[in-house]
Amino acid sequence: FANSFLTSINGFDQSRDSWRKLESKGKRKNSLSLFSGENGPCLSDRESIGEREKTAFNEENNTVKEEKQSNLSINSSSLGKLYFNMRTLLQEKLFFDFKPNPEILAIMIIYFVEGALSLAGLAQTFILKDELSLGPAEMSAISGILVFPWTIKPIYGLLSDAFPLFGYRRRSYLVIAGLLGFLCYSLMGCNFPSDIMDSIPNSASSVKVGLVVVPLFLASATIALCDVVVDGIVVERTRDSSDAKAAGGLQSQCWGAAAVGGLISSYFSGSLLEIMEPRDVFTITAFLPLLVAANALLIEEEHVKKCDKEIRTALQTERKAFSGEKRKIIAPLQQQIRDLWCALKDPLVWKPTLFLFLWQSTPTSEGAFFYFVTNDLGKGPEFLGRVGLISSTFSLIGIWCYQSYFTRVAIKDILFWTSIVSVILGLFDLVLITHFNRTVGIPDGVFIFGDDAASSVLGQIAFLPTLVLAAKICPPGVEAVLFATLMSLFNLASLVGTEIGAVLTKLLHVTETDFENMCVLSLTCNISSLYPIFFLSWLDEVDTDS
Repeated sequence: FANSFLTSINGFDQSRDSWRKLESKGKRKNSLSLFSGENGPCLSDRESIGEREKTAFNEENNTVKEEKQSNLSINSSSLGKLYFNMRTLLQEKLFFDFKPNPEILAIMIIYFVEGALSLAGLAQTFILKDELSLGPAEMSAISGILVFPWTIKPIYGLLSDAFPLFGYRRRSYLVIAGLLGFLCYSLMGCNFPSDIMDSIPNSASSVKVGLVVVPLFLASATIALCDVVVDGIVVERTRDSSDAKAAGGLQSQCWGAAAVGGLISSYFSGSLLEIMEPRDVFTITAFLPLLVAANALLIEEEHVKKCDKEIRTALQTERKAFSGEKRKIIAPLQQQIRDLWCALKDPLVWKPTLFLFLWQSTPTSEGAFFYFVTNDLGKGPEFLGRVGLISSTFSLIGIWCYQSYFTRVAIKDILFWTSIVSVILGLFDLVLITHFNRTVGIPDGVFIFGDDAASSVLGQIAFLPTLVLAAKICPPGVEAVLFATLMSLFNLASLVGTEIGAVLTKLLHVTETDFENMCVLSLTCNISSLYPIFFLSWLDEVDTDS
């Protein structure tokens, strides 16, 4: 850009000098043409002088035109180089060497929507807390139920692979997920569910809960379906790419888009609740799934060819042929199931799998802690939104720390020491619960921000090795289905941990107003997170660099 700018200035200076010369020539010509009298030249001399001046003028004019054209060509060439350099820079840094096209942009938008749908997460919590008047134990139990659709993700994958809709295996499912998600969020955002709940007597509170939980459950299922389908698209594009760096870049830009969506929604999820009702936030969020349905049309997918009429007739008339074709379709699926079962029976697979389940299923007191922050400490939605923003930001920092410093550290060592450090950090919750931080002059908000930032960094450093471990134990031939199964077990373990935390909250009588046993609940959940380290020996045969 600087070279182009200097070239333009030099061209302007040269053009200015040329025009000044022409101006002086023109004045001299006018003075000669007007000159007459005894001392003036004769007519023939004046004509010859005029011809020479005219010729000189034309030559100067042609020279100026050539210089202007040359300057324009130089400037256009510089601008072309500038455009090329900017395009190359964007392709390398933003798209990670993957050539951008409408399909890639559509995939990134879908991932962005997945991250941005957390915009309604805080509104969902306040609906369960305020409108339904649920206690900490009940809300924790319902939160666990809403995670269930994520535990059956392999079923979504099998459906999209085996049963194409309207001739497409990916595009049609994304459109259905987007439209169904729009419907569910719209139902949560409109007023008629509230009107129905107002007409229901207090004795039928389970019906009120059902009117809220069912749309939320279906919305969670649509997000899970969308996640599985778009992951399948990315896997296909990654597999078909000849450039390994570009293939990895596609994964990075997709998850980067999801992270950006999560960061943006983290703050606005709280600030919007300061100026509108929780159901209004659901109304705004309802338009995000429509972006999924619209961008699904940009996904490049070959239409599944329908069977020829003659073949269909033959299959109907010849049952044996049909049975043979059916066996050809079912046999590979049966073989894959047998291979999956054989893999799960291998100690090198089931021991790490069971360890990952134990690691993820430790109880949590997040539901009760939310009530403590809002009811006891008096923090509002905007503050909670800022906490979410800090958590998302420092989670990215945790990913960077893991990638920079821990990829060559043994997985067992990372899991052991992160467990120890997480227990130490968990003890700081007792400082906040007992209000000891106020005694030493630390405000509640500052303490929560600092504790959440440290926990987010540590959480990512502890979580990423478990993903690496899950990938390492997948044997050849069943990598995709086994990894999807492991991720479903991850989500199931989280559900179990949430439900155990709900049971402990109920047993300790921690309610929305009574936090007397909050310290016992927090300490119990914190100490119980140590028991998986006694099973780290199950990773001896598969443990390598993380």
